[in-house]
Amino acid sequence: MKKGSVLILGARSDIGMAIAHRFAQAGYNIQLAARQASSLDDARSDLQVRNSVMVTLHEFDALNSQSHEAFVTTLPALPLIVVCTVGFMGAQKENAGNMASASLVMRSNFEGPASILGILANHFEHRGSGTLVGVSSVAGERGRASNYVYGAAKAGYTAFLSGLRNRLSRHNINVVTVLPGFVDTKMTAGMQLPKLLTAQPAHVADAIFVAVTQGKNTIYIKSIWRLIMAVIRIIPETLFKRMTL
Repeated sequence: MKKGSVLILGARSDIGMAIAHRFAQAGYNIQLAARQASSLDDARSDLQVRNSVMVTLHEFDALNSQSHEAFVTTLPALPLIVVCTVGFMGAQKENAGNMASASLVMRSNFEGPASILGILANHFEHRGSGTLVGVSSVAGERGRASNYVYGAAKAGYTAFLSGLRNRLSRHNINVVTVLPGFVDTKMTAGMQLPKLLTAQPAHVADAIFVAVTQGKNTIYIKSIWRLIMAVIRIIPETLFKRMTL
């Protein structure tokens, strides 16, 4: 029985590739979308050989929003599930002092992902089914001096996903918001990550697979983050602004 296809936006990322492997193992065909998609040909072959599914490559630039409608309409098939892992952290010091750098972070984490998911949402609504998954971040739950540009973009993205979920829930379409916390990837290489709070890409992929199959709304990859962020949200601003986080 064919299960349909899963589109991975940002397939070059460690998380994106782990998600591709998880859904391919379950029998879904995979559409890998990224810049310089042809460089993923070895990954495409590996996924096909290991899982006996169809895997296709698609050139995709999240920052070129004018190309997004054409990107969707030229896919070989409208996917059943879309997972957007697009994102870019940058360095807070550079983001604070250079608005071009800040703009790149905000566009990569909010404008681009929101644009492509909004277009896919319209196609899904017309069809009357589907699941959209957006990988946001706990960084968007409260602004902190150490990453407030990245956090602001993720806060906007989380709000967008929530509104999209509210809009589409009556059309048999689910929207899943993923709040990973720390993940051991190329993007966090060189950072001192606390082991207890850090997930591996495969853990993220497993959690997303479960969330999609069970129709969940918002998930934390490690449950401890739900408690941590609940505490952070209730700290009075007069105290919070003096904290180093």
